[in-house]
Amino acid sequence: MVSAAGNVSRLLSDDREGSRHQRFIVGFPSGRTVLVAHNIDLAARVRSLEVGDAVRLRGQYEWNEKGGVIHWTHRDPDGSHEAGWIEHDGERYD
Repeated sequence: MVSAAGNVSRLLSDDREGSRHQRFIVGFPSGRTVLVAHNIDLAARVRSLEVGDAVRLRGQYEWNEKGGVIHWTHRDPDGSHEAGWIEHDGERYD
């Protein structure tokens, strides 16, 4: 699990295979980017998200050759996985 803060650099279409995920790319001050895959079957969609918006998030990071993905940005309904969240525009989505 990681905590991070950055700015949305790209909005992507939802992943609709299996559990639905809201997807977007976040850029960090270091210049690195990461895909965020936020499960919208288990948590509310991040509303009014726009390129350039600041976000803070906590989730499970998994490396890949494109920079990695952060997922588990929500509560685990079974309570067996550490909870994550996304903060945007003064609201927390978990």
